[in-house]
Order: sequence, then C-alpha cells, then structure tokens
Amino acid sequence: MRNNMKHYSVLLKETIESLNIKKDGIYVDATLGGGGHSEAILSRLDGGHLYGFDQDIFAINQAKKRLERFNNFTAINRNFEFIEEELIKLGITKIDGIIMDLGMSSFQIDDGSRGFSYMQDARLDMRMNQDAKKSAYDIVNTYSLDELTYIFKVYGEEDFARPIAKKIIELRPLNTTFDLVKITDQYKYLQKSHSAKQVFQALRIAVNDELGVLERTLPKIINMLNKDGVISVITFHSLEDRLIKHFFKEYSELKVPKGVPILSNQLAPLRLYNRKPILPSEEELKENSRSLSAKLRAAIKN
Repeated sequence: MRNNMKHYSVLLKETIESLNIKKDGIYVDATLGGGGHSEAILSRLDGGHLYGFDQDIFAINQAKKRLERFNNFTAINRNFEFIEEELIKLGITKIDGIIMDLGMSSFQIDDGSRGFSYMQDARLDMRMNQDAKKSAYDIVNTYSLDELTYIFKVYGEEDFARPIAKKIIELRPLNTTFDLVKITDQYKYLQKSHSAKQVFQALRIAVNDELGVLERTLPKIINMLNKDGVISVITFHSLEDRLIKHFFKEYSELKVPKGVPILSNQLAPLRLYNRKPILPSEEELKENSRSLSAKLRAAIKN
C-alpha cells in the first residue's frame, strides 16, 4: 500500500519565494516529510547545503530516495527540537533559512496502520517517532477524566470534551481508532465536521508534544539565523497559527522601557515578511483539498 502514497507539498511556491534562497546558503527543512519542499530548495542551491530533519524514519527513507541525486543534502532522523545540537555536531552554527511544515505528511494519514486517521481502523497509536514510548492508546486508557478533558478541550477545541472523556473512561479499554470513533459519533448530530476530527487532532498533539516542542524550538531557530535569514512556517490549525503569530509579533517589536530613547541602530530580532498569513491559491485547493486550512507566516532576521 505504501508504494502508492502521494505527497503534496503545501504552499510550495509561496514558501520558496519567502525564503529568498541564496545559492550558497545553508538551509534547514525542519519537517522533511515527503521531501517536496527540500527538493525545491535543493534545486536552487549551488554550493549551498540543506539539512532535513524528521523524527519519522519512514519519512527519512522516502525523502532520501526522492533526493538521492543531490550531493548537498543531509538527512537527520530526529525531532526538530534538537536542531541546534545536531547541527553543531556537523559544524553548523548559523543558517540562512528554515522551513517548518507543521502538517502531517500524506503518507502518515494514508497509512492506516499508524492510527492517525479516523477513517481507517487500526490500533490507537499516532506516534510520529515510532520508537517513542507513549502512544494514543496509553493516553486514552490511562489518563484521568480531567486530563482527557483538558487535552480534548485545549488541543482539540472540542465542545464536548468532558462528555467524550467520561464515555471513554466508562468503556475502557479502547484498542482501535474505530473504538474511539464509536464514542465521538454519539455527538455527530451536534458537530459540523467528522465527529472524531478534533479529538484525533488533540490526541496527536498530546502524543507528540507538538506545541511544547514548537515553543521550545522557535527561540533556538532565531538564535541560529544569519542576518536576513528567513523562518517560514506553515500551520494547519488555530493553535499552531496563534502560537506562531504571537511569537513573530513578540520578536518583531522592540522592547524599550517607557521614556528611554531608541537608538537609531536598535532593531527588534525579526521583521515580518507578511502581516497577514498567506493562504493557498484556488488552483492549489482544487489539486489538494488538504491545503484548505494551511497558512504561511514568515519572518526575517534583522
């Protein structure tokens, strides 16, 4: 089944434009996935180098095949949280640009055995790093009512967080994705999209500590960027987008105590590439419906 999987690089043209690639620059694809963004970056480099991170070994192997013709590419099988220490090991302390595509790779969704999809029955898993110990199964079957409610409400923005959590505890153990869908389906008539969409999102974020990793990594990236280096981030839900928006806002405003004059050479760490998020074109949406919720924000190092 995996051989038939297709990978579509979301907001590809817009992302590459935002990076303003230098031919001899050092770039990072923090979320390698299927390698589409990496391929576009590498095709524009001449003397430069690209480092691609992914905690999913299947993604690493797929990208290596796709990018095997390039001799200026290094794949690193780790979460992007370790970007600084991994690049330092390779003698890299500064970079000219980085892309972070925070969506799931198409093959993660399409491979039913990974437990990410509420459309296919599989063991509850959702680990992007398949060597990680904690899975969705562990969370669903061991967390307390308050813990589950918090995850569904905060990470999934699920209106029926508590009743769903109560029902889960009542019917435990749950083994498969469809065991969970049977519970969320009880609230189907009250929900606009698939009954399990927000609960699955919440569990995936919790399993992989996605928001925590992002918060811890962003300051490291700003520290590593060269002058005029670019950070481009594609988000797919409001929690991520809000986090990126607020981080960029905080780092693009000069913090000077009231009454203290600003020196002419004083600059905030970043300047915004775009004030409003860049959205997929109508053409892209026709080709790939999964782009629908995507937003691109970028900022440049001063």
